[in-house]
Amino acid sequence: MTTLFTFEDAQRHKEKGDCWLIIDGKVYDVSKFADEHPGGDQVLFASTGKDATEDFEDIGHSAGALELMTQFAIGDIDVTTLPVKHDVRVTPVVVKSPSDMLITALQFLIPLTILALALAVRFLTNDPKSMTPS
Repeated sequence: MTTLFTFEDAQRHKEKGDCWLIIDGKVYDVSKFADEHPGGDQVLFASTGKDATEDFEDIGHSAGALELMTQFAIGDIDVTTLPVKHDVRVTPVVVKSPSDMLITALQFLIPLTILALALAVRFLTNDPKSMTPS
């Protein structure tokens, strides 16, 4: 049977020599691995006291690292004790003033006007006689 830890249990282990991580629903005692961690022990300590799943996945660990993790697993986390994440996304509302709309219109119209003028000059300055085949 797997040992079930509360979030509070895991949170108490966040210092050198006593470092637990919560990753993907499991609890890992990485105390003995901290000095060997390729990213340094500070990376591990920065992820203690919280659910470190996102931190762990953002790094993109190798298959070897994932295998190595199994030897540090000490149990599962009681997910009912994890703090509730409030995923609040704020979408900024951009209110364009009339001057902003004018600038946008000019950014579109000015290049078109230049192109039209270039084509008109090209068409009007060509000698129609020189365009017929000999």
